[in-house]
Amino acid sequence: MTEAQKPGRLTPEDAILAAIAARGDGKTICPTDAARVLDPENWRARLHQIRAAGVHLARTGAISIYRKGKPVSPDGFKGVYRLGRPQPAEPSGPAPSPSLSGPDPD
Repeated sequence: MTEAQKPGRLTPEDAILAAIAARGDGKTICPTDAARVLDPENWRARLHQIRAAGVHLARTGAISIYRKGKPVSPDGFKGVYRLGRPQPAEPSGPAPSPSLSGPDPD
């Protein structure tokens, strides 16, 4: 076990961000992954801290909380969830195409 992996050396927020960074772009982590980074021997007892830290990080925009592959609000989500980097914003619709025939005759 490295010095950084010893229990109490990382904050729950640091553990989440480290686990997400290790997983790579476009990937999410299970909260248990971050809990194991935080405390490999007693990770189950850390899950409530990971959830609270995940909510905090999501409220600041540092990460997103996902359910069924879609980002959800950090306020009041229930059930199985994953943590990951925020998805890039998608355009709201197709861009209007320029008219090739010139101005409208009206």
